[in-house]
Amino acid sequence: MHLSELCPPYVGKISGGSNPIITGITDDSREVIPGFLFVALLGSKNDGAVFISDAAAKGASAILALDGITLPDNAATIPLVSSPNPRRSLAICASRYFKTQPQTVAAVTGTNGKTSVAWFTKQLWSRLEKKSASIGTLGMHTDQEPRSLGKGLTTEDPITLHRNLNELTKSQVQCAILEASSHGLDQHRLDGVTFSAGAFTNLSHEHLDYHKSITNYRTAKRRLFSELLKKGAGAVLNADSQEFADWSYLAKSRSLNLISFGRKGRDLKLIHSKPSPTGQYIHFRAWGNEYRIHVSVFGHFQAENILCALGLIIACGETAERAVSAMAALSSPPGRMELVARISGGSSIFIDFAHTPQALSTVLSELRSQTLGKIILVFGCGGDRDQEKRPLMGLIADRFADEIIITDDNPRHENASSIRKDILSNCRRASEISDRAEAIKAAISMLTPKDTLLIAGKGHESGQTIGDEIIPFNDRAVTLDLLEELQGRA
Repeated sequence: MHLSELCPPYVGKISGGSNPIITGITDDSREVIPGFLFVALLGSKNDGAVFISDAAAKGASAILALDGITLPDNAATIPLVSSPNPRRSLAICASRYFKTQPQTVAAVTGTNGKTSVAWFTKQLWSRLEKKSASIGTLGMHTDQEPRSLGKGLTTEDPITLHRNLNELTKSQVQCAILEASSHGLDQHRLDGVTFSAGAFTNLSHEHLDYHKSITNYRTAKRRLFSELLKKGAGAVLNADSQEFADWSYLAKSRSLNLISFGRKGRDLKLIHSKPSPTGQYIHFRAWGNEYRIHVSVFGHFQAENILCALGLIIACGETAERAVSAMAALSSPPGRMELVARISGGSSIFIDFAHTPQALSTVLSELRSQTLGKIILVFGCGGDRDQEKRPLMGLIADRFADEIIITDDNPRHENASSIRKDILSNCRRASEISDRAEAIKAAISMLTPKDTLLIAGKGHESGQTIGDEIIPFNDRAVTLDLLEELQGRA
């Protein structure tokens, strides 16, 4: 593909005279080979402009950079694409380079629930015999084996994203659901994707270390609806959210097809959800028709996420009747209100990814409503992330749990003791065990009949990040190993 095809005028202004054939795109100068377009991005730690000379030395055929940049001497003769927004330009170039995506692509954004909604959406499509995929926190899941995306991002970088969408298309995948994070939206990682529908779950305190204010955080989330969804696309919105009035006005102003869900939902109205030993019964109304469905999924909040997924596949063209028929086959995503074990005497152990104040409050209040004994909680907070939420989560733990153990959860480059101290400032009756496995072991030993143990914060994660090292650690696997060990001693 020639540079002028890859970068039309709305991507950037080309100067330099020649029109080389582009054989690859990268924003990492270490990956450059002759024929590549090198994109110089300004990051939080590095300015890609300082690597233009290195890219030129390795044979870059063209450079894409911010308007006004001065090229180094060894790049002076290389064609330059000047853009007011190189991140957006990179995403559009990636979409043009890889060319194809599945016929139907949807996205879900919100503070909590994205992974569950994506998981349920993919399951519904698969149950309806549509070859489908989900891309997000859990990696890339198709009807084959799941694949880790390696970088630990909820929303992939645009080159990887468009490459994966192209590969899915070649594999005859018809439908794909993407998790749209606030970082991904703010950094234009999803630009260039043609969406059939988008969904919004909720908005609460999260990622303010990056966005600096809730206003900026909200603006980033809204980009899915204010810019990326085109006229006629579906907008599936949580009617119970305080944001609903504003977001529904936005959807209507852009001629999006609004579908509301939740207890206040007009289209998908949740009437009632009732726990069962193996999941829950969901009673809801879909466009005037009432349904009562049993699903093997725990948690009232998951009933809302299921309706959101239902709304998405209907917004993408499925009939309500067929969509509902697929619900009974749903199962919980890994690490989301996941029942790990039931112990003799009727006590239960759950793991959940809850790592925000709202998510922790939601899960604990759900467990409180169905627990006859004590609630025992093990959790921590990640390092190098929003510090303001730590005392808030301590306060929530103190309010809902009977026994609390504060432990480590991906301290990264922060002092783990300081993180625990931040949580304990509002949770003074909690005990403190830094080693996460020891904390889980201690919590299991506290269980008495009818109690519930919640291990929160890491969910599906398979590693514990300490400094620059990722140590293998999975809450579910560790819990099952400890149970086996304790039973062996009994």
